Amino acid sequence: MNYIDPHIHMISRVTDDYHRMALSGCAAISEPAFWAGFDRGSVDGFRDYFHHLTEVEPKRAALFGIRHYSWLCINAKEAENVELSRGVIQMIPEFLNKPNVLGIGEIGLNKNTKNEAIIFQEHVDLAMKTNELILIHTPHLEDKYKGTRMIIDMLKNDKRVNPERVLIDHVEEHTVRHALDNGFWCAMTLYPTTKCTPQRAADIIEMVGTERIMANSAGDWGKSDPLAVPELILELRRRGHPESVIRKLVFENPLSFWRMSNRWQEWPVEEVAAKKKKDKARV
Repeated sequence: MNYIDPHIHMISRVTDDYHRMALSGCAAISEPAFWAGFDRGSVDGFRDYFHHLTEVEPKRAALFGIRHYSWLCINAKEAENVELSRGVIQMIPEFLNKPNVLGIGEIGLNKNTKNEAIIFQEHVDLAMKTNELILIHTPHLEDKYKGTRMIIDMLKNDKRVNPERVLIDHVEEHTVRHALDNGFWCAMTLYPTTKCTPQRAADIIEMVGTERIMANSAGDWGKSDPLAVPELILELRRRGHPESVIRKLVFENPLSFWRMSNRWQEWPVEEVAAKKKKDKARV
């Protein structure tokens, strides 16, 4: 089955991971801007990073037949530096005309601080002024529920924000309904030890269904698995879910959300048809 990984940090993965993903059926990915493993000290450092996301990584992905898209921001872990953050936000429009840029993200909260909230709202303001999709990072572990509520409250207080153009990532059992009930898209991040395992993600799907929800691997600097989405496919098959339901979750939903980007270029109809034909042949 062809699948899409809508949130994976390939800058932190070796080229062999692209090869394994392609062999497993990965058709496309999107890579949000995130923490580099250290706090960057200048706007030019982010400019080089955005060049990598919009020029270098798409070429590396294309070697394996994988389409690469990206999101741009300064992430929540570095948002405590308000001066630097504002410089990065001011620079982002230099890259918004790149054809593989889907929107602004992953923005959100890390420790739910005042400075993080300020920079989050300034990112949202940029997204509203430039008509961009938004990808949201919700905090980890004990801060997740509080941070998710803070983020949703800030978004709802901005009357310009259309929830259908916002994806709230890293949802878990205790936050998924809050995101969905407020009209947002959401995504489950499949980690071996934190966030959602494939088994927990399957439980969530059985709890809330497949509308406006998707799954990703994140695949970042920490312990993670770039083949986590195929692992979820196997778990859902093991539980007897129809191929059409699985495909909606791992392929059709991410594509439906991406299609709302104001730079979206539709995949050739014959290519999409060929993917569906191959999927049916593998069942």
